[in-house]
Amino acid sequence: MSSCNNSIPQPLIFVLAGIPGLASSYGWFSVAFFLVFVMTVIGNVTIISIIRVQMSLHEPMFLLLAMQSVVDLSVVSVTVPRMLGIFWMNAKEIGFNACLMQMFFVSFFYVMESGILVTMAFDRFVAIWKPLSYTAILANNMLVKIALAVLARAVAVLTPAPILAKRLESFQTHTIAYSYCAYMAVVEIACGDVSNHIVYGLMVTVLSVGFDLFFTILSYGLILHTAFWIPTWEARGKALSTCGSHFCVIALFYSPVVISFLVHSLGYHMVPHVQIFIDNLYFLVPPMVNPLIYGVRTKQLWEQVLQILHCLED
Repeated sequence: MSSCNNSIPQPLIFVLAGIPGLASSYGWFSVAFFLVFVMTVIGNVTIISIIRVQMSLHEPMFLLLAMQSVVDLSVVSVTVPRMLGIFWMNAKEIGFNACLMQMFFVSFFYVMESGILVTMAFDRFVAIWKPLSYTAILANNMLVKIALAVLARAVAVLTPAPILAKRLESFQTHTIAYSYCAYMAVVEIACGDVSNHIVYGLMVTVLSVGFDLFFTILSYGLILHTAFWIPTWEARGKALSTCGSHFCVIALFYSPVVISFLVHSLGYHMVPHVQIFIDNLYFLVPPMVNPLIYGVRTKQLWEQVLQILHCLED
């Protein structure tokens, strides 16, 4: 329950606070965020282009990587321009309906990426468990079905968010203490009984991130178990090396969520601007770093990148 002595009706416009307490550093933040945005676009467009052009890369692992790159581009497209608007032009106002749209798509793409990551973990398990049947099990029609299932889940679990938020009638303030519209950030400033919103937020977390993290850990447990029975150390190391890039991406993607969860569970209270900064990392760092990890650690992609650079030099 949250009660308000001086509540305001549902506003036509919300004000995004940016990163409270760090307004004097917005110039530096804007440079960092802009560079992250540019590197993310260049890296992911390069990955998508290479996979699209090279027929030899039209296999499950790389097609899933292309899907991930599309989602990464979508994530930064719905978050970073708004943040840069705040830092550069003090453009903090956002319409109520526009806020609901951003709220939906930010969470939608995050849940999509989480679903793709667990699918990639399953892909690596199949590659080690049944290497000879790998392409048959994960044929193109199966990948399409998996992609549609990931998409359908994201739509199903997140469509209620803007509908529920639209029903909030009064608020403590029209200022959202974030640099983007997030569902729980809007709920936190609402008046009245918001228990159903909190339950819904927990359900989304469990049915998406919690579910995916559990099955990702399970997949890697099975991968280690399967690899243990490979007779030679050389073959075992080669099999596990194919999982290295994906494991790094998983650790990077879930670490901020796990850290934030543990901090709250242990009763610690972060300084607000630190909490908001960590929340921004959810949507900034993985999309930028993922192409670098895959490009460096995946031989086929690295060879194509080197070929492109060589052509540019000529």
